[in-house]
Amino acid sequence: MHTIYNLLILLASFHLRIVALFSKKMKLFVNGRKDVFKILQQKISATDKTIWFHCASLGEFEQGVPIMEAMKKLKPDHKIVVSFFSPSGFEIKKNTPLADAVVYLPMDTQANAKKFIAAIHPSLVLFVKYEFWPNYLLELKKKNIPTLLVSGVFRKNQIFFKSYGSFMRKALGNFDHFFLQDENSEVLLKNIGFKNLTISGDTRFDRVSHQIEMDNTLRFAEEFKGDSICIVCGSTWPEDEVLLLEYINSAPENVKFIIAPHKIELDKIENFKEKIIKKTILHSQIDEVNIAEYSVLIIDCIGLLSKIYSYADIAYVGGAAGKTGLHNILEPATFGVPIVIGKNYSEFPEAIRLQDLAGLFSVKNPSECDEILSKLVNNINFRNKTGMIAGHFVNKNTGATQKIVNYITAN
Repeated sequence: MHTIYNLLILLASFHLRIVALFSKKMKLFVNGRKDVFKILQQKISATDKTIWFHCASLGEFEQGVPIMEAMKKLKPDHKIVVSFFSPSGFEIKKNTPLADAVVYLPMDTQANAKKFIAAIHPSLVLFVKYEFWPNYLLELKKKNIPTLLVSGVFRKNQIFFKSYGSFMRKALGNFDHFFLQDENSEVLLKNIGFKNLTISGDTRFDRVSHQIEMDNTLRFAEEFKGDSICIVCGSTWPEDEVLLLEYINSAPENVKFIIAPHKIELDKIENFKEKIIKKTILHSQIDEVNIAEYSVLIIDCIGLLSKIYSYADIAYVGGAAGKTGLHNILEPATFGVPIVIGKNYSEFPEAIRLQDLAGLFSVKNPSECDEILSKLVNNINFRNKTGMIAGHFVNKNTGATQKIVNYITAN
């Protein structure tokens, strides 16, 4: 099976190079991997001590941040290496001050695994949430390098739990310890023979809980909001805009909207702006106008959303209206804000738990979106109660990072 897997990886690599000719994202994916070893040669010397974090994309990086921060304090003599699989993570975080080297993870061939691990020679490796690359994991095991999975989540439909999944189950055996988000993941792994498990929770709770302690002041947001009720629509996709548009256009005068699309694509932003009948301005244009006179502000840049959520009275979090994946509901929740999302969230345990607590609401169509947003706007007691539930949800679920750090310190 290992031979077949290696052949499939080689075929996939060839196929991706073809796709890259026609896809901007795949071009980044392919070309970004060409300079990996050159970057590592410049950033990591043979005598450096290193800790390697692997993150699939941006969301996993955010889960890794609290542990990276803890490691920099616990092991200040170690360099931090961060690898990404996806361009959406690498392109945004390639200059993060938390890491000494940020690179794409080369494709999972035996040669790449040996060369990459030799180049960074880590004393500790942490894979965040998921991504299980057999050749990398096997090479780490051969070299007796401690390897942890942190904020792990497993689902019964994954290959590990199928009758034909023995090869990938064997790959899991190369982890020294699994730090899991929930009991369901623990049960699934125990059923296939794993005992090296800890339910630690999700490190994102630790990450977002620190945000409320920071200076979140944004003068433009203060001027825009004024005394109005502010609905922040974060990480939205076109499918989310379909749900929101009807309410945006019919909302009371005392309601304002800050919309932060997940992708900054100016043609699509302009197309959505044209559908909004209320007075609308882009963030890139705010220096030219009195922003307080506008009802809708569209953020056409990155890096502001976590602070913008501090100005929200209600938050809509994008990604679940379509199939792209729900974005981070914990960022607004930490500010004690009620949350509305789309319908596709079954793979996001934090959303399920917060909905069960009545701090989050899922909508299937514009009518349902209009109904819940209207209720949250018009009923201040309902809005405050649901927001308090969301805030308490974050506060009660912190501590995952400390459990992981305690294990690392003890081992």
